[in-house]
Amino acid sequence: MNLPANLLAILACPSCKGKLVWGPERKTLVCRGERLAYPVVNGIPAMVASEARELSPEELEGVDKL
Repeated sequence: MNLPANLLAILACPSCKGKLVWGPERKTLVCRGERLAYPVVNGIPAMVASEARELSPEELEGVDKL
């Protein structure tokens, strides 16, 4: 699963407005600042706070840094 680079560049965390990066399994977009993972379903990011899940410190270590 890949989102176009130009789309990924303009998406922001709905909570803190921070940058998002791909999660290790490429099925989530991760906000490192808030430690939240937003699911990507059928190629569409679910950018709703109620859909996000909180990441553990161990999970966050596996996420690419900006």
